[in-house]
Amino acid sequence: MINKKIINKLIKNKITISVAESCTGGLIASEITSVPNSSNIFNLGLVTYSNQSKEKLLKIKKKNLKKYGAVSAQICKEMVENLFKISKTDLCISTTGIAGPSGGSKVKPVGLVYIGIKFKKISKIYMYNFNKKLERNKIQKKTVNTIFNLLHQIV
Repeated sequence: MINKKIINKLIKNKITISVAESCTGGLIASEITSVPNSSNIFNLGLVTYSNQSKEKLLKIKKKNLKKYGAVSAQICKEMVENLFKISKTDLCISTTGIAGPSGGSKVKPVGLVYIGIKFKKISKIYMYNFNKKLERNKIQKKTVNTIFNLLHQIV
């Protein structure tokens, strides 16, 4: 319910939005486009799941992917900053994380998610460590709901 309220607030205030999703696999874009009239504000939704797509579509530097890994604050920031340049929208969101059930490590456990939000000129990167015992889709949905809670505070 809060998600629809936020999207309607974006529509009312004519705040354009674009997303670059990795671990959420298009769920943010789906949530936005489920609201009538969202076409007035939703500009671009990219699911850059592979490192190759991050490099090709978002111009993420290969050396940074090697140095930090795709699931990192640095890559999340690069994703949101480059999306902002590409889309020229007021609000940009990026996600990268490990939704599981495998793929985690001690340093980067399942449930680790980075969310990037750039609103006008201000970028913020948020790190969350959701419960690794949650199912994959629950981690993804928690990420989406967390984003809308953050937007509620920002917009």
